Amino acid sequence: MVSSPDDSTDTAAAPPEAPPAQSDGSVETGAPEREVLGWLEFGEAARHLASDVVAADFTPDVIVAVARGGLVLAGAVAYALDTKMCGSINVEFYTGVDERLPEPVLLPPTLDAPSLEGKRVLIVDDVSDSGRTLVLVRDLLGGIAADVRTVCLYSKPRTVLEPDFVWKRTSRWITFPWSALPPVTRDHATAVGA
Repeated sequence: MVSSPDDSTDTAAAPPEAPPAQSDGSVETGAPEREVLGWLEFGEAARHLASDVVAADFTPDVIVAVARGGLVLAGAVAYALDTKMCGSINVEFYTGVDERLPEPVLLPPTLDAPSLEGKRVLIVDDVSDSGRTLVLVRDLLGGIAADVRTVCLYSKPRTVLEPDFVWKRTSRWITFPWSALPPVTRDHATAVGA
């Protein structure tokens, strides 16, 4: 039996009403719009960025990841460019979705910056949102290294430092495959291992 919307014998709950469409056709859900990056697309993006670095005739001696967001991309780009010297610099700025400290802060352990003297350095991060983290790291390493370039998966319109190499520009909050799920806790690990 097919029931009509005003059939009083239909006991199934009506589907929730969809939020109204905006003038641009998008639907306002209350949550910020997100750019979602999957693992396969990440692999393609990393190779694309490595190709851009090669096309620019830049051969880095060292790849420096901005931890934590740039760690995975730095590894992928290092393999794609066959660059064996890698390091990381720990910077805290974002504390949550669109929540940040007043200024980016360097955290221990620190990078052996003097070992970069005279080297061509490629700084790698996941996104240049405000750009202030990249500025901090670029300025720190720029006084030591012979040549410093920057690469990011994403760049946002408000950034104060457009990376030398960028895969995509967006104004949305980005969900990366390595941070899409909550951290693994002892309770979660026990449940999975049981």
